[in-house]
Amino acid sequence: MAESPEMSFNALVVSMATTAAVHLGDAAAPGASEKQPPNLEAAGHMLDLLNTLADKTKGNLTPDEERFLTQVLYELRMRFIEAKKNESPIATS
Repeated sequence: MAESPEMSFNALVVSMATTAAVHLGDAAAPGASEKQPPNLEAAGHMLDLLNTLADKTKGNLTPDEERFLTQVLYELRMRFIEAKKNESPIATS
């Protein structure tokens, strides 16, 4: 049996951020050959989950973990805002 990769807080954040990137249309889903159109509702849900993780772990992270989570959240928020601006009016109805 193949050895599992080391589990860490940063690995969890990367996993959640990758899912958000897929929903933002920035990355192809695992097993898919092409990116899908953005699903901003699902991307927003992943951002909410990451925010909850940040809130619930406040004061319990190493400085490196705190910086990493803060940076990932910042980048995803900026990308989410950009995607919202680019959203076509037809897609929102």
